[in-house]
Amino acid sequence: MLLEICASSLTSAINAQSGGAQRIELCCNLEQGGLTPSAATMQLAREKLTIDIFVLIRPRIGGFNYTELEFQQMQANILFCKEVGINGVVFGILNEQGAIDIDRNRQLLELAKPMQTTFHRAFDCLKNPLEALEKVISLGFDRILTSGLQATAIQGQDLLKQLIQQAANRIIILPGSGLNSQNMNDFLLTTPAKEVHASAKKVIQPTVDNLFSTPYFETDQNEVEQLKRLLQQFS
Repeated sequence: MLLEICASSLTSAINAQSGGAQRIELCCNLEQGGLTPSAATMQLAREKLTIDIFVLIRPRIGGFNYTELEFQQMQANILFCKEVGINGVVFGILNEQGAIDIDRNRQLLELAKPMQTTFHRAFDCLKNPLEALEKVISLGFDRILTSGLQATAIQGQDLLKQLIQQAANRIIILPGSGLNSQNMNDFLLTTPAKEVHASAKKVIQPTVDNLFSTPYFETDQNEVEQLKRLLQQFS
């Protein structure tokens, strides 16, 4: 049972590894769903971590249909990931109709080789998930990160079970969103996932109060450790 932790900073990435995570999804701006981290963050994470690193390739918030300039930015970030030894990339592009953009996803998949690829929660915006699953498989992604089209994986549990059954080991279904040490055990008792995704985050309150003192998320090493212990029961 593999534990992937969504880490939105270098500190969070180190906390995730120290807590026992086998892989991180590295991003920034987790408070708004996550964006591509800086080049320095990617490079330093690769230098300091021994576990697998997947990088989120998402140039902006506000959906998953991108301009040509944003698409070029995604391509450049994927190439940089390859240069610094990142293990995988996480992306998903939809067209103007809200369906999977076959051509652009295929281009990024080709560019990403030999890194692993995850189709991210753009999947949760699709109207026919069982049909979309077949399209993602045919494109050649290694896994799909999804909450089962609901706000949390707990709420989307029924669909997640359907997706895992239909996938039949042709692709990994990676449940994520809202999973934590309080609900993970019950979730896995009825959902036969092989990998799970969690943020294990805590809110950090700035110690100095001023105009820019905005709370932010950071991976909680203790929560990662608790999740790791829970998952060992299902290994």
